[in-house]
Amino acid sequence: MNRRIANVNGWSIGAVLIIILLFVPNLSIVTGIFTPASENWGHIREFMLLNYIKSSLTLVFFTAIFTIAIGLSLAWLIAQYDFPLRNFMKWSLILPLSIPPFIGAYTYHGILNYTGVIQKTLRNHFDVTVNQDYFNIMNVPGAIFIYTLFLYPYVYMITRIFLSNQAASLIESARTLGKGPMEIFLKIVVPISRVSVVGGVSLVILEVLNDYGVVKYFGIQTFSTAIFQTWFGLGDLDSSIKLAACLMGIVIFILVIEWALRGGKKYSFASTKIRPLPLVKLTGKKAAMATAYTLIIFTVAFLIPVLQLIDWVILTFGKVPMEEVLTYTKNSIIVAGTAAMLIILFSLIIGNFSRITKHKFGKVLPKLTILGYSIPGAVIAVAVVTTFIAIDKFLAPVYQFLGLDSALVLSVSLFMLISAYIIRFFAIGYNSIESGYTKIGTDFRDASRMLGSSSMRTFFKIDIPMMKGAILSGFILTFVDILKEIPLTLILRPFNYDTLATKAFQYASDEKIMEASQASLLIVGVSAIAIFVFNKLLGEGPE
Repeated sequence: MNRRIANVNGWSIGAVLIIILLFVPNLSIVTGIFTPASENWGHIREFMLLNYIKSSLTLVFFTAIFTIAIGLSLAWLIAQYDFPLRNFMKWSLILPLSIPPFIGAYTYHGILNYTGVIQKTLRNHFDVTVNQDYFNIMNVPGAIFIYTLFLYPYVYMITRIFLSNQAASLIESARTLGKGPMEIFLKIVVPISRVSVVGGVSLVILEVLNDYGVVKYFGIQTFSTAIFQTWFGLGDLDSSIKLAACLMGIVIFILVIEWALRGGKKYSFASTKIRPLPLVKLTGKKAAMATAYTLIIFTVAFLIPVLQLIDWVILTFGKVPMEEVLTYTKNSIIVAGTAAMLIILFSLIIGNFSRITKHKFGKVLPKLTILGYSIPGAVIAVAVVTTFIAIDKFLAPVYQFLGLDSALVLSVSLFMLISAYIIRFFAIGYNSIESGYTKIGTDFRDASRMLGSSSMRTFFKIDIPMMKGAILSGFILTFVDILKEIPLTLILRPFNYDTLATKAFQYASDEKIMEASQASLLIVGVSAIAIFVFNKLLGEGPE
């Protein structure tokens, strides 16, 4: 009994320490609210803050509406109907998620601008010169278009899985009562999908608020761009913290709205006789329309940007030194791989603690770790920098004793960047690991412990082998998200340390769009492969 208590306490101490390290840095944003206001903050509050709020909420509102429309319609179409190319579209409609919005933004700008393929074709082959305003996407509507194209898979993926696993009785009963497809969709599918749709669109909203690449490239003033400008342009960290606190307040407000929209609704099966939705075979015009709709979305959201990137890579091959490409590819793999592995390791520790503890507090405490994903990267960057500068000041005597010239050691190192990645993306890895623990249960662990195996031996010999799928899935999803991250990396990377994402962003910002294609295509390629592998693990790959 004493050994069992000691083992539980060991897991508890490790888990609590990790939770504190993940959660505490964000408290620096809260304390920053109470610091004295500077002249810059007075100017921002009086003349600019309202504009930041207006533009941020405009992007969030319309992107949410359009992603719901596209994601829900595609999910229902794939879950309910059989038509040509359905098996291919079922998983390929997720692929736009492999294209970071900022890459999609500069790619579509390159396609549509005066020297782009569309206008060149019109001028050279049809002698047609068009008004540039018709093709200008570097504005708020253009940003909404970009976000919608590359973020709708969040709604599509979550909602399709939910609909595919629902009992068929509701739909069949509606058909028996003479309800048509549109009436079934509006009165049954939409209400029962509310929880999954709200969950998916919440991720979309958080991604829009977190984004820096698209709004910076398009010249749109939002909280993310304001934090960068105030911090690096004006050198005013205190005002940046206050902006970060305002953005965090908006995020909390949106999360409260999400909770209210969910309304505690849960739809579960009344019996164990669960039948998935039977596919209705479409023929003739209806089949052609379904195929055309899914194919248009896939083409616009994935195929066209990728083909354009490939064309630019061919045109600029050799202009970017291969040594440079290899360097920032290696940097990306190192930081993303290290952070993803640490996230999975910490998730295993916290998840196991949550599983074996009997205390309610121990069940609730791990939930604090997933809050980081709901906080935009720019906010986390401010929190982490503030925390690490304070740590460096505290350790200054130690640095002097060791003979180090600089008073800033941790706050200019990769350690700070990787720590920020862990805080920002911990929820992705933890959710996967928690799901894995839920599936394997505790029966095998309890049997191993009864046979005399230690808690640590049981963990490595029993739990880890049974959790391979969850571990691999969590690592893949985390690695991909870190690979695409812009705000955190731009702020926290050591001097002259570039990744694929930052290099692509820098080239695009310098109007070297073609040169940005190599790094961009590498990000898209790695992400697409990872998404394909993830879908195969879920049994959702091509049939």
